[in-house]
Order: sequence, then structure tokens, then C-alpha cells
Amino acid sequence: MLTLAPGWELEVERGPNWLFVRILNLDPDSSEIPDLADHIWSLLQQHLTYRVVLEMDGIGLLRSELIGELIRLQRRICQQGGLLRLAGLSAENRRVLETCGLADRFPIYGCRRDAVLGCPSKPR
Repeated sequence: MLTLAPGWELEVERGPNWLFVRILNLDPDSSEIPDLADHIWSLLQQHLTYRVVLEMDGIGLLRSELIGELIRLQRRICQQGGLLRLAGLSAENRRVLETCGLADRFPIYGCRRDAVLGCPSKPR
């Protein structure tokens, strides 16, 4: 478990050619959003891979600051020829991305396995 800021933690697992990162927002009222893009980018460099599945089932409502971090991370990963996939996003957070016009920007999958295999996304 990696603590980023009060109320924010990452669970990190390494798989063949992929890094799996579960983002946990333990305090949904916390106003401090950590530099998530920088932290995950550092993990990718340490593990020598640029393929990551972000498991988002530990997130309450996606706020604009967190969406901004996801966009920054995706840009960096794409510049390296890597892949960023989201898994476990709630139906409400899928709607948030759709409302922001970002649903097509992030590949969204129901679970880690589907994300790795690139199976069609299905709402949870």
C-alpha cells in the first residue's frame, strides 16, 4: 500500500507486461488531490512498463481535479507508446466522463481481466 496524501492510497501489483494500480479514496471529503499522474508515472518507470490498468472501484465521484490527473497521465503514457485502461468505474463515474466528453478517450472495462484482454467494455 502506498499512501499519496491523507485519504489517498494506491495498491500496486505487477503482472506480465502490465502494472495494476487500484486507487483508493478513503476520504471522499478530502479537498487535497495528490499528484496522481506523477506518482503513477514514477511507478511505471520503476517497473519498466508503460501498460497500466487503473482500478477505479475505490473512487467515489470523479471530480475535475482527478479527471485532469488521468488526462495528464494518459498523455505521458501515449507518448511512450503505452496503454492506459480503466477498470471498475461505477455507472455514475462513467456518466461523469460522458458528460465531460471523455468517455471515448479512456478505454473502460468492467474488471482487470477484461482490461488486459481488451474485451468489450460492459457497464457494471
